[in-house]
Amino acid sequence: MGVKVPLRIANIIINALKGGVVPRVGLEYITVGRSQEIAAILRDIEMIADGGASFRFIVGKYGSGKSFLLQTIRNYATAKGFAVVDCDLSPERRFSGTKGQGLATYKELIQNLSTKSKPDGGALPLILEKWISGIQASVRAQSDAEGEEFDGLVEKQIYTVANSLEGMVNGFEFAKAVVIYWKAYRNDDAATKSNVLKWFRGEYATRKEAKTDLDINFIVTDETWYDFLKIFAVFLVNTGYKGLLVIIDELVNIFKIPNSITRQNNYEKILTMYNDVLQGKAKYIGFLMGGTPQCIEDKYKGIFSYEALRSRLAEGHFSTEDTKDLSAPIIRLQMLTQEEMYVLIEKLRDIHAFLFDYTPTVSHNDLLYFLTVEYNRVGAKTHITPREIIRDFIELVNILHQNPQKSISEILGSNSFEMAKGGITDEEIHADFQEFEV
Repeated sequence: MGVKVPLRIANIIINALKGGVVPRVGLEYITVGRSQEIAAILRDIEMIADGGASFRFIVGKYGSGKSFLLQTIRNYATAKGFAVVDCDLSPERRFSGTKGQGLATYKELIQNLSTKSKPDGGALPLILEKWISGIQASVRAQSDAEGEEFDGLVEKQIYTVANSLEGMVNGFEFAKAVVIYWKAYRNDDAATKSNVLKWFRGEYATRKEAKTDLDINFIVTDETWYDFLKIFAVFLVNTGYKGLLVIIDELVNIFKIPNSITRQNNYEKILTMYNDVLQGKAKYIGFLMGGTPQCIEDKYKGIFSYEALRSRLAEGHFSTEDTKDLSAPIIRLQMLTQEEMYVLIEKLRDIHAFLFDYTPTVSHNDLLYFLTVEYNRVGAKTHITPREIIRDFIELVNILHQNPQKSISEILGSNSFEMAKGGITDEEIHADFQEFEV
């Protein structure tokens, strides 16, 4: 094996992929293809670090590698000094709703706030503590002050950052919370620190509660949560990070909303974000949103049903599959080529062998044979996805490892090894039946 994978990471990779989900770590060991798409998004990330903003839709069929690409970018961004928030939309988490669905999305995003030193989320307390410690260290390096004089100098720097936020929408309240946190930190007041974190996370149900606990007459709501993300981006830069990357997957859950007015309200929120980015109203923030072709392009229920978005996002006249404009707001993922799939399963073969401590027995010809069987299945041309091939392959190497007397042709040719079903997806369900659960 060319690159040695840590055992823990190898275990996560194999188990996650067998379960049909994207591993949170170790993607660099199994990434193949997508070089152009990744390069385009990395250029966006550089622009965000320079004070700009970006907005992209990552579009691909189920199992085509959308979530994989988003996760890869997430890991890259944290490694480069960005903070990242991510979440999947669901019936309970949307951009807006009458039952707090927008706020629920915000809560999930902040809960999943990740940095290089805290890659699995929950980084907010660490960010605040690290920032205050950094300011204290800076003051100590510049002054011999002690006691109240020292606290005064630290507080002055805290207020400098806080004041930079006050010009933003809801920035005054955010700045006030930052100062309250510092004072609680200085006084070792764990209860107040906890309340400030609760406020940042959008967990106060009423203004009255926030007023009683923190003397802040404002809370994060369905209407204001997006403004808070923009403030967080600027604040994070002031605390030493390069910017904030917001990753939101499963846009199909907006497409599935039966009520047309609710759908339109959600699309309007997306339009606000998109316009803010293009008009320079957002700084140090990038948005990556993942969805299927149908949830973007469907003219009755998709994003393109909202004319203001369709007119902004529709492809130009010159783009084709072969000549893609990767600076456009929509990046369309094509399926991995057979050559790329070969490289991927070869990597997985080696990781599996390393994990279970055996010498790989699956040869070059075996890998070719496996892919030939997969791609020659009925309907494979339109329905087969990398996710299905990967699951099949891991099942195959599991069986071979547990039954060393068996050959690959025996297993592939027997009924005991059943290929993952392509099945029917939301892409093919007739529009009249979209709302039904099967």
